[in-house]
Amino acid sequence: MASPGKAKRGIPSKSDFNSWYPAIVEIADLVDKRYPIKGMDVWKPYGLTTMTLIDDLARSEMARTGHQEYNFPLLVPGDLLEKENRLVSRLKAAREAGVDPSELRMEDEVPGFEKEVYWVTHGGASELEVPMFLRPTSETPMYTMFSLWVRSHADLPLKTFQIVNTFRYETKQTRSFIRVREIHFFEAHTAHADEADASRQIEEDADMVQRILHDLCLPSIVSQRPVWDTFPGAWFTKAADVVMPNGRTLQVATYHHYRDQWAGAFDLSYEDSDGQTKLCHQTTFGMSERLLGAVVGVHGDDNGLILPPSVAPYQVILMPIAVHADKGVLPAVNELADILTSAGLRVKIDDRDVRPGVKHYDWEIKGAPIRLELGPRDLSEGKCVISLRTGGKEEVPLDGISSTISGALNSLADELRARANTTLVDRIRPLPSIEGIEGNFEFTEQLEVGIVYELAFDGSDSDAEVLEKLTGLTLLGDCDKSFDEPRPCAITGKLTQRRQHVARMY
Repeated sequence: MASPGKAKRGIPSKSDFNSWYPAIVEIADLVDKRYPIKGMDVWKPYGLTTMTLIDDLARSEMARTGHQEYNFPLLVPGDLLEKENRLVSRLKAAREAGVDPSELRMEDEVPGFEKEVYWVTHGGASELEVPMFLRPTSETPMYTMFSLWVRSHADLPLKTFQIVNTFRYETKQTRSFIRVREIHFFEAHTAHADEADASRQIEEDADMVQRILHDLCLPSIVSQRPVWDTFPGAWFTKAADVVMPNGRTLQVATYHHYRDQWAGAFDLSYEDSDGQTKLCHQTTFGMSERLLGAVVGVHGDDNGLILPPSVAPYQVILMPIAVHADKGVLPAVNELADILTSAGLRVKIDDRDVRPGVKHYDWEIKGAPIRLELGPRDLSEGKCVISLRTGGKEEVPLDGISSTISGALNSLADELRARANTTLVDRIRPLPSIEGIEGNFEFTEQLEVGIVYELAFDGSDSDAEVLEKLTGLTLLGDCDKSFDEPRPCAITGKLTQRRQHVARMY
């Protein structure tokens, strides 16, 4: 076993996660980070194929739930951003003041998102009359069109999605897939007749997130974000966080309930069955390449990636052995490839003229779930040798090989889920007791780095601020799984079943 921080095969030990993660992303040939713009990596074929398979999981869920795919323009007129700014700023200011947005004067509004977007000011040598910006997300361009498409209740619900690149001027330290400036982004946007139907959409979104995370073998903490961490244009925000091996949480999916706040700003209304004009209620659901970052970070080990079968570019690597000794080996391998491919498996024949150990090494780094060897002796005995990326090697009959491989892939996925759940459980601990007098609080025992702390919390915003300052961590919000029995709030002592977590977030 490699000692902490010691490189093995050029890969730092995963115990030094901050060194291991950026190294494995490049060693496994997912991206090349040498492009001369910080935070904009070049996707390489192996990484892009993996991400495309993740996209396919999302597309499958969209098809199952009646969403249709669109593709909106990359450029957005600057005056539309001003429209969004006015809405979001007013909602944010109203929330902070504890008043209805309609009570605010225009001059009360606060600045918006100008500093977070990339601006386009010229077309060729000519300065544009209206500057444009690269989409950070697509509420503004999409809702501008929604208001043209929706006329009556018969047009609802409108359920759309797109998978596109979005752009954020990220000034913090970038990290492949986790914090980037050009983001591979999935976003679903819906419009509904009323709040109840929009709420049902949020429940559907929550189910879709868990189905996708199950396929990626990733457990998560699902929380309704605190008011101060809710997108200002939303009524509420829910998020799924994956706990990474270093104890940091990675937000991999969010879904927002907007009520009719955006519809009012973008004149998104419809005529109901009684001829009355009403505003639509809306939701959004977003995910990104952070899903791939979570897959890399949670499942990989000191030897490289371990990809879940659902998104591995090649689920089975076929390795012909001693081809020079038996001319029947390579035709048998090709036939085996046809059999497995016909069964719906993604197969790669590695017939390079290199030693078998080199092939095993290469595909171990890339995280291929199963490696299958077939040589002269195997062929004569009607058997082959399979090696699982999670460990284990055995001889199996060639007869019924498709069923055998499918079963092995399912077992491997179950093993990844079990390992990931162990990581989650090991990183979550109860928050130590807090004691103090007249606001001078301290913990009864020292907090550890790399731990997500669980607590009962039913305090005010100021109580939450005390908690975050005391821990140096971020409050994730109300967990979907509340406590079975009431417990004392960590700050106020009031009994509550509200389960919450504090963590260091990416």
